[in-house]
Amino acid sequence: MSDTPQPEPLLDDDQLDRLDDFLASDRVGEDALDLIGSHGFLVALAVAPSETDPATWVAELFQGEPDFHDTREREEILGLLDELRRNAIAALEQGQLPELPFELTLDDLPAEETPIGDWCAGFMEGVFLDEAAWFEEDEEAAATLLLPFMALSGLFEEEPDMAEFVGDGTRLEGLVRQLPELVLDLYLHYRVPPETPKPIPRKKKPAGRRKP
Repeated sequence: MSDTPQPEPLLDDDQLDRLDDFLASDRVGEDALDLIGSHGFLVALAVAPSETDPATWVAELFQGEPDFHDTREREEILGLLDELRRNAIAALEQGQLPELPFELTLDDLPAEETPIGDWCAGFMEGVFLDEAAWFEEDEEAAATLLLPFMALSGLFEEEPDMAEFVGDGTRLEGLVRQLPELVLDLYLHYRVPPETPKPIPRKKKPAGRRKP
C-alpha cells in the first residue's frame, strides 16, 4: 500500500455544480474566474503566508459585483467560496492532499489549453494578490516551490528561463501528477514552522575516584 494519502474533496459535487452554474452564468462578468480558476485561487489563499481580507479577494475573483438575485443568493455563493478555502486550510493542516477538479494528466496538450493550466493560473492570481508576502522570507525557496505552478499556468511563456522548462513534456506531466503534493509542500513551507533542534545534553565527566 502507498503511504500517499488520498486527496480530500474541498466541496461535494452538488456544491461544485452550484458554483459552476453561477460562475458560468451571464450574471458574472467576463473577466471573473471560472470554477477551475476560482478553485486554484482559493487554494492559493489557503496556502498564503498572510491572510487577505475577504472583500479584497472576492473583488479580485469576480472583477466586479455579480448580479446576484438577492441577498440570500449572495450569501450562498460567497459562503461556498469561503467554505472551499476553509476546507483547504483544514485539509492541509492535517497533512491531507486537496482533491483537484480535473484529471491529473495533460494528454499531450499544452498546459494552458487544459483545466490544469486554468487552475494554476488561478493559483498564481492568488499569489499575485500579495506577492511580497510569498517572497519576503526566502525568495529562492519560494521561487523553487512556485515554479511548477508558474510553468503550468501558461502566464510566463515569455520568460527566458521558462522556455526550456515548459518544453519538457515528460517533466511537466510529472509535475501535474504531483500537484496535490506540491500544494501541501507549499503549505508546510509557509504555515508550519521548522522544528527547533533539541539541545544536545552535555556529557558529564566521570567523577574521579577518591583516594582512600
